Amino acid sequence: MKLCTKCKHLHNDEDTVCSNCNALLESITDENTPVYLLSAEGFEIERVKTALEDNSIPCDSVIKDKQLKKQELLNKNSAESDILVPYAAYEKAYDICIGIGAIKEGNTQILDDEAEENNSEPTLDEKFEKMSGVKRTTVRVLSAIAFLALVALAVYGTDAITGFIKGLFS
Repeated sequence: MKLCTKCKHLHNDEDTVCSNCNALLESITDENTPVYLLSAEGFEIERVKTALEDNSIPCDSVIKDKQLKKQELLNKNSAESDILVPYAAYEKAYDICIGIGAIKEGNTQILDDEAEENNSEPTLDEKFEKMSGVKRTTVRVLSAIAFLALVALAVYGTDAITGFIKGLFS
């Protein structure tokens, strides 16, 4: 494998120039050389780092944008960062990230929370919250009536069954 010393992306041995930043590639000589795993921001950085550290894989995050590096007022975790791992642990780290859903299978892009929400069906709670106030109240009242009917049915059914069983032994 070859490594871009500028952006830390891995490449095949046949490649000579990085497809990400057009820098020259070098062969990896040290197993502890940090290599690019994925890009993330916000909570996703901590989620990935925690999963890697729980599996004894050291990792580090590096802020991508040089302008943001200069602004010390910015929280490090809110900026988009590259997560780097040692070359020796790359495959295991990649598999872990696939397992936790941080990397799409066969692709090295991070899953966005917004993209996941847009692709999934809305939950019942979300549908309920989108209803008008009158409709929500109507659903609540009908739900309460249905619940009371089920409780009454259970009580009267149990009473009828016990009366039938008592009748068999009298």
